[in-house]
Amino acid sequence: MCRSIKTLREPYTSDVTDDDVQAAALQYVRKISGFRAPSARNAEAFERAVEAVAAATQTLLDELQVKNVARERP
Repeated sequence: MCRSIKTLREPYTSDVTDDDVQAAALQYVRKISGFRAPSARNAEAFERAVEAVAAATQTLLDELQVKNVARERP
């Protein structure tokens, strides 16, 4: 597990921002790709992966049902 990725769901944290989700996605892609910064020829694939992981992360957070926690998301 990538230790720099923090838990983004209630009750561990509240007010999760798009930046939090993006940062977690970036850390995940860095970890599994083995690149901190991709080469020019891999940059597009790297960025697409970050966006896909961020979207999947947001979908997961939006759909999780956590007991006894009222979710308010604009």
